[in-house]
Amino acid sequence: MLTIDAKGQNCPIPVIMTKKEIEKGAKEFVVEVDNEIAVQNLQKLAESQQFQTKVEQGEGVYRVYFSGEGAPAAAPAQEKAPAAPKGNGYAVFVGKDYVGEGSHELGLNLIRMFFYVLTQSEDLPASVLFMNAGVKLPAQDEQVIEHLKVLADKGVEILVCGTCINYYQLPTDLQVGTISNMYDIVSRMQAADKVITV
Repeated sequence: MLTIDAKGQNCPIPVIMTKKEIEKGAKEFVVEVDNEIAVQNLQKLAESQQFQTKVEQGEGVYRVYFSGEGAPAAAPAQEKAPAAPKGNGYAVFVGKDYVGEGSHELGLNLIRMFFYVLTQSEDLPASVLFMNAGVKLPAQDEQVIEHLKVLADKGVEILVCGTCINYYQLPTDLQVGTISNMYDIVSRMQAADKVITV
């Protein structure tokens, strides 16, 4: 059985390595990784490509077994430019847990207000993308989490960088949003008419 050794690789590299093998026609194979975020992202890839998965863990290594016929040839092309669920063609990128420079306390209050105002707007983004210290907001900040829940209920997609969650040692069981990877986040940016950076 084909084995893809992605141990020591941060997301989205295991996903990209696996996708390349799927595009070559691989039907049954195993991907070896060493963190849970990579496992979750591989399972999402498998679901999007119509593969079944089974996960085995031992000695610090996760083995994600893929099997199935895979998606029809047209499906991967659709994944390259995924359509956002709702919105008016823009994405919001959040790379830190505050707005502006100067007082961190003021910046934190401003970003909370930003998300509140966004919930009151009729012009909603297609997606909100969190990376680097920005992931602390959907993982820890109760006020921002409540605003994000409102946005999610209105159809806004919330993606949170899994590598960043690991780096800051934050819990992976988010109250809102989806643990994701650079591949998906870049795809959302490419699909958007514009990207607003907070």
